Amino acid sequence: MTTVPATPTRTVDPDRRLPALGGFAPAVLAIELRRVLRNRRTLAFTLIMPGVFFLIFGLPQGGQSLDNGRPVTAYVMISLAVYAAMVATTSAGGAVATERALGWSRQLRLTPLRPSAYVATKLATAMTLGLLAVVVEFAVGAAAGVRIPAYVWLLSGLAAWVGSLVFAAFGLFIGYLVPAENVMQFLGPILAVLAMFGGLFVPVEVLPHVLQQVARFTPVYGVGELARAPLTGDGVSAAGVANMVFWALAFGVGATRLFRRDTARV
Repeated sequence: MTTVPATPTRTVDPDRRLPALGGFAPAVLAIELRRVLRNRRTLAFTLIMPGVFFLIFGLPQGGQSLDNGRPVTAYVMISLAVYAAMVATTSAGGAVATERALGWSRQLRLTPLRPSAYVATKLATAMTLGLLAVVVEFAVGAAAGVRIPAYVWLLSGLAAWVGSLVFAAFGLFIGYLVPAENVMQFLGPILAVLAMFGGLFVPVEVLPHVLQQVARFTPVYGVGELARAPLTGDGVSAAGVANMVFWALAFGVGATRLFRRDTARV
């Protein structure tokens, strides 16, 4: 009687089955950052154009002041810093549409990478580009002669950057929602309309009453109010904070769900 040798069993370390933090790794984040920063077209559009807008539309108002005596140029600068961060983070997040077209996102689903870790990596990359956009916009404003207290620079810049998380998530959401060849066709007009009705290009108060009410529900409204509050001294309303938190969660959850749906057939 021939005996069949028993097949040796192999134990797998549970820690090797799923990576820590679902696969969120500094090395992957560093690769993403290098890839984004090498895109000269994106850098020119997100970092240079908002500064040019300030020189065109902000400087001519150099002799005007707000009700509290602060310069109008600072108001324009902060609003355009929010816009710069918005465009930067949205475009960085929207780049996932190209990865979808190449099949890269579905390849990632063959690995233990969690959808939440993938989305977190993209968000961190977008937020880094958003921070750079705010710094460049403020540097242009300072070089052009904007003079405001140090705490206004700090708090307004921090608010513009943190608030851009809403649009990093928005970029991911749109990137998973539309085809790669159409993503920028969607994002460009949408961002311009949101900036207009959210009070970045013109104050909300000058809009018709109906549009003022609509503006309070746009994703831009809460971020703009938060960023300008240290300058105007008007304070931040609970509605503005709720607006920002709601849209950040809505777009973040939506992007994660769309990522799972997009790769469900793997």
